[in-house]
Amino acid sequence: MFTPQALHEHLAHCAQAPVWWLGLSGGLDSMVLLEALAQLGKTCQLPPVVAVHVHHGLHPLADKWAEHCEQQCVLRNIPLHIKHVQLEPGASIEAAARDARYQAFASLIGPEDVLLLAHHLDDQLETLLFRLVRGTGLRGLSGMPASRQLGSGQLFRPLLGWRRNELETWAEEQGLRWIEDPANADARFARTTLRHQILPVLRQHWPMVDSSLLRLIEHVEEATSLLDERAAQDFERAEAVSQDPWLQPWPALRVAVLLTLSAARQNNLLRYWLHQQGRRMPDHRQSEVVLDQLGAAEDSQPVVQIDDYQLCRSAGHLWLQSAKGIAAGVPQPLVAFGNTVLAGGNGVLCMRQAQGGISYRPGNWQIGYRQGGERLKLAGRPHRTLKRLFQEAGIPGWLRPAVPLLFCDGELVSVAGRWNAEAFSAGNEQPGWRIEWQPGAQSLLP
Repeated sequence: MFTPQALHEHLAHCAQAPVWWLGLSGGLDSMVLLEALAQLGKTCQLPPVVAVHVHHGLHPLADKWAEHCEQQCVLRNIPLHIKHVQLEPGASIEAAARDARYQAFASLIGPEDVLLLAHHLDDQLETLLFRLVRGTGLRGLSGMPASRQLGSGQLFRPLLGWRRNELETWAEEQGLRWIEDPANADARFARTTLRHQILPVLRQHWPMVDSSLLRLIEHVEEATSLLDERAAQDFERAEAVSQDPWLQPWPALRVAVLLTLSAARQNNLLRYWLHQQGRRMPDHRQSEVVLDQLGAAEDSQPVVQIDDYQLCRSAGHLWLQSAKGIAAGVPQPLVAFGNTVLAGGNGVLCMRQAQGGISYRPGNWQIGYRQGGERLKLAGRPHRTLKRLFQEAGIPGWLRPAVPLLFCDGELVSVAGRWNAEAFSAGNEQPGWRIEWQPGAQSLLP
């Protein structure tokens, strides 16, 4: 039986959080959580509670739902944030709406804050069945975690121990009003079919099915824990920790280590790594494509896009990037020596006065990017092509078009401060300008 006191016991471990954020749709589940927290706040010392309603704009009644949430929060003296979101185009409206919600939540919660979501036991079982029929991996069969990291805070689902009918009984006793989303009865949505057609039949024929599915989740969690232990050992060997500041923003695995593992351990490590990075798991076909590319020719530099990220094999590494990848830089004039924000979100070119570096001379200074065929005469060394310098330094092909080049009157002066032309080099004891490139966030993960 659900009671606010029982809920309070479930929340004891996060009582020291600076803020409890409550995901409020206005439906039965979140209204129960809102009312229970309001009642507890009168008798218990709770962190500040702030509700969040995500306005997807998908339904003609969406504005009315937001108004309902606002009215209910005013009645209980609980602040409310209404977040309007734009859905990314894709095949599944359900998935796009879910992603938008979690991005909205993550943008609000601060360090050590807790986001409370009102998923209950029926939601957990629906999730398990949905993933089962999709042929999900083992981790997916562990269901929704009771808690996990979200943004800089923590997500917690305190109602997973109660069935929906228990929450509904309590809500009716309290005289609560809630929204009935028509989508919950729309057979076009997979979860609706599971909720109204599949799960009731399973319960009718196998009354203990809830307990059986929960035991399955427990067994899967134990098996996943063992696989994670093995993956953590493999990850310790395969993780690429770059000392190059140009490459540090992008997580990577070393392909040479991956190729020493069996196919099963490669797949296990890949999924473990992506989970650690907060990425959605690839499906079976996508995982196969990624692992098949590990042995591809080095100059092929294959890229596999998965959801909102992509995996790129280059320079002996498997790189994790935003699905947008990294675009070639946009040429621009160098207006003044100092810090220059690069066009196209390509970061900042920092120039500071110091001993050494490059010397200034009057001329037409430009920031450009690789076109092919560039050559540089380094101090005390023969001419080198830019391609050769990149290869020797292990700069992957996907990053090279974004590396800013400094020109004076059409002559290549510096490659982002890493390599400087001999003709423009200031002696170590001479005043000059030191250059440093700080890559932009255009291909970093959201």
